[in-house]
Amino acid sequence: MVLRSVKFALVLVWYFLATAAYAQEEAATARQVVEKFQGELIDVMKNGKQLGYAGRYEKLKDPVSNSHDLTKIARIVVGKEWEKLTEDQQQKLVEVFSRLSIASYAHNFKDYSGESFVFDSEEETARGGVVVHSHLVVPGEKDVKFDYMLKEKGPSWRIINIIANGVSDLALKRSEYTAILQREGFDALIAKINEKIDNYSKQ
Repeated sequence: MVLRSVKFALVLVWYFLATAAYAQEEAATARQVVEKFQGELIDVMKNGKQLGYAGRYEKLKDPVSNSHDLTKIARIVVGKEWEKLTEDQQQKLVEVFSRLSIASYAHNFKDYSGESFVFDSEEETARGGVVVHSHLVVPGEKDVKFDYMLKEKGPSWRIINIIANGVSDLALKRSEYTAILQREGFDALIAKINEKIDNYSKQ
């Protein structure tokens, strides 16, 4: 009986230690989320030519999904039009927009020539978010400034917008996609996004 109690106690201790370690691992800071994603991008770039577009896409699926709040981004992109969509349409939009996000990275970060990301600073926003400021050093060219806007989602932080050299990716997409949705409808928007994904795969 005593032996059973000791074994049970040891199991409980192991469980609580494992749970605490898992929680600690999951609770990454906003900066850590950004830097982990940037590191994964550089790794893909280093093998970009050998991987090809399809290989880069596969390698970036998890890094993009784990660092970006793709559902929130999709909602922001279509603004108030989101509430007018059916549940099936919302799910379809998130799915196709997620593929677009991955495809965009696979297309834009295709090779490596000594680039590196450098952390600059971070700041809290008035609405409880965090902006991580960094820049990409490109040998022989001008640095590219990146500002990552993150919000908490569950136990961790997720990227909801990226501003590159002062240009907001989210603002550009919202302007374009909301106009298509209002003018031509949902199916036309999905077709347009799929066309862009297809173009990325061919370039």
